[in-house]
Amino acid sequence: MHSLVSKRHAVSVAISLAFSSAAFAQSTPVAAVAPAAAASAPATLDKVVITGNPLGRSEIAAPVSVLTGDELTLRRGSSIGETLNGTPGVSSTYFGPNANRPVIRGLDGDRVRMLSNAGGSLDASSLSFDHAVPIDPLIVDRIEVLRGPGALLYGGSAVGGVVNALDNRIPSTRLDGLSGSAELRLGGADAERGGAALLETGNGQFGLHVDAFDRKTSDLHVPSFTPRADGEDQPETKRVRASASDTHGGAVGGSVFFDHGYLGLSVDTYRSTYGAVAEPDVDIDMKRDHVGVAGEVKQLDGPFTGLRASFNHTRYQHQEVDTGTGAVGTTFKTAGNELRVEATHAALGPVQGVVGLQVEDFDFSALGDEAFVPSTRTKRQALFALEDLAWSGGTLTAGLRVEHARITSDGDAADAAEPKFGAADARSFPVRSASLANVYKLTPTWSLSGSLSYTERAPTSFELYANGVHAATGAFERGDVNLGVERGNNIDVALAWKDDGNELRLGAFSTRFSRFISLEATGQQIQAEGDDGPESFPEYAFRAVRARLNGIEINGKQRLLRQDGWTLGLDGKLDYTRATNLDTGEALPRVAPLRALVGLDVDSGPWSGRLEVDGAAKQNRVPATDVATNGYAIVNASLARRFSIGNSDALWFLKLGNLGDKLAYSASTVQTVRDLSPLPGRSVKTGVRVSF
Repeated sequence: MHSLVSKRHAVSVAISLAFSSAAFAQSTPVAAVAPAAAASAPATLDKVVITGNPLGRSEIAAPVSVLTGDELTLRRGSSIGETLNGTPGVSSTYFGPNANRPVIRGLDGDRVRMLSNAGGSLDASSLSFDHAVPIDPLIVDRIEVLRGPGALLYGGSAVGGVVNALDNRIPSTRLDGLSGSAELRLGGADAERGGAALLETGNGQFGLHVDAFDRKTSDLHVPSFTPRADGEDQPETKRVRASASDTHGGAVGGSVFFDHGYLGLSVDTYRSTYGAVAEPDVDIDMKRDHVGVAGEVKQLDGPFTGLRASFNHTRYQHQEVDTGTGAVGTTFKTAGNELRVEATHAALGPVQGVVGLQVEDFDFSALGDEAFVPSTRTKRQALFALEDLAWSGGTLTAGLRVEHARITSDGDAADAAEPKFGAADARSFPVRSASLANVYKLTPTWSLSGSLSYTERAPTSFELYANGVHAATGAFERGDVNLGVERGNNIDVALAWKDDGNELRLGAFSTRFSRFISLEATGQQIQAEGDDGPESFPEYAFRAVRARLNGIEINGKQRLLRQDGWTLGLDGKLDYTRATNLDTGEALPRVAPLRALVGLDVDSGPWSGRLEVDGAAKQNRVPATDVATNGYAIVNASLARRFSIGNSDALWFLKLGNLGDKLAYSASTVQTVRDLSPLPGRSVKTGVRVSF
């Protein structure tokens, strides 16, 4: 269920290159595109989307983008955010090249749910821009992105969307024999030296998975620019300071298979040390250890026909370390568990559906003299149901989620020299979400989809209790203990066409929040103790405002020529989100502008090539406390060749990034970092992936 089986994985990378969409994720409301095992020519097969689709429908109303196979190999970056940036509706926080979390339709932080094999990542990446996502793209088989509210199935932290990274660490399909793959990558603007390897074996009754990865990068190379820090221009440079990284990890997992299902266990670890761009004297030392259990039973008799369950235990630590003295300023720790159960019930006439429960319980602590949030504990319990009805107007899907969240703060320690957080405190939040969606086939090639949803999200511990200087972001962050539940309504409509590999999707959405929790610069400077005595820091505060986000997403691809072994294709995407603070009439902060991408692909025998232009308009719609971000047009190119090494299949690739060495900045980056970290400059990266 969660990943490609070993033999398909072994051939998917090198045998068929779905290169006509290598510059952006296929975005359709239907099945994902995966490479087929056909050595003579590239081909594609439909594969059912997992994320937000517990009934396994071939078509769902929610817009879903998928990266897998050769397309994923060619798009991989050093982070999930970099890998997905450019997908329709998806930008990134871009806190330098390492802490780079996806932003979906202008929503970031705790509104974008990061999943690993459909289970919660349970890290702290949503709580601050400098916290990296502890999922390495090198070891991932497939990434699915659900745009728009996924709160019904995944909780309030998915009101903006869901990113699901799928691997085969717990094999979900029988393995037979030995298979594996290895990948090596060198170069790029960050001078990457990275590699990954995995082995899988099984006898039909038992399957074993082992993987490992390692990546080192140097300070990011960019076009010549003048950094601006603490309100002053710094010396001109071609490097982003404090942006190098060293990341490694691995996993061991196995499953036992029986007649109608499986039960598996995996253990994995992730370690990363990287620079904090906003503070050159601070390094981030981050680690995550995870144990996962997952299983599924199908073809049951009685009221339930299928059962899926997963349990995840995670221990996460993030330390902010002084590079000069080695002293640890702040240690963030998260330790917690997540249990998720989904049961497919027997058909009730024309109605089919799933009911489930989800329980999360995790402790968060911030230790050290520079801690700006107290230690907290968060508990969430939820019940949900999703029901399908086939009728003359298509397939109607309705869902409901009922959740309770409780956040407890320890407040200040009894011996605190400078009280910051007050007395111990606890807040409880009842949370409700509901949705209604429909997919209607107008013709065999055209479909119309739409959805309505109401979502709620409980505020996080950061949003409630933060009060102090966050060294890694260079800002004074202030929470609001009186914040209530975030509430919003969303409508999403799309018209889609698919015919013989060609496709087009025209989508629009509108989201209105009656209460939206926004992290905004107040325009005030706060005097606080810094490394060299009292310093002045810009204040950022969490505030509840009314907000509206409207947007469009257009993407498609068209085969222009297929003749004498040559294939020529054109693809592109365009997206735009207009986000407004209705209380002030100003724009919401950190929203990507109008963006467009156009690519031309050529495929001939084992060779494939691509030329693309990736552009963004100037972002003038910013709050008064921010500044406009200039637009850009970046030209990229790539070349790839499939070949064989003995009985193994291989893919070699060469990627040329930002050919014009264009200086560009991300409008979705927090301002304290934007002036310090432009987008990558001209680069050359090469790599090879071998599968057997």
